[in-house]
Amino acid sequence: MTGVTVTAAQLAQAQIVIDIFSGRTYAAEPRTGSRDKAWLKAAVSYQATWITAQPDLFKRMDLTAVPGAAPVTGTGMVLAPMAKWALKRVSWLKSRSLHVRSPFLDGSGHVTNPLSEASDGAFAWSPMGGG
Repeated sequence: MTGVTVTAAQLAQAQIVIDIFSGRTYAAEPRTGSRDKAWLKAAVSYQATWITAQPDLFKRMDLTAVPGAAPVTGTGMVLAPMAKWALKRVSWLKSRSLHVRSPFLDGSGHVTNPLSEASDGAFAWSPMGGG
């Protein structure tokens, strides 16, 4: 996939790093679908390739910056950039936010601005209070 030959040991190291960052093992059946497996495979491939250029990966201290170098993100010292992008695409790591449809924001209603005087006729009037 990457054009770089890696050893079985480097592949196993890459696999465990991706398992840690993904929160799920590649072999987690049946919870892992084919699309997610493809992204995990890509992440492992990118991580294994990146590991070949990081001989001290498993001996580093927890660094957030290297003197005389550009700032590094929290995972930048242990996770390959392309592996990080692949992991962002697995289903369980995507955003879990929900969008509740609103007739005023989504355009599914006939009133564009409920606070406008022009939309007063669109709502039934009822007195406030009980008296």
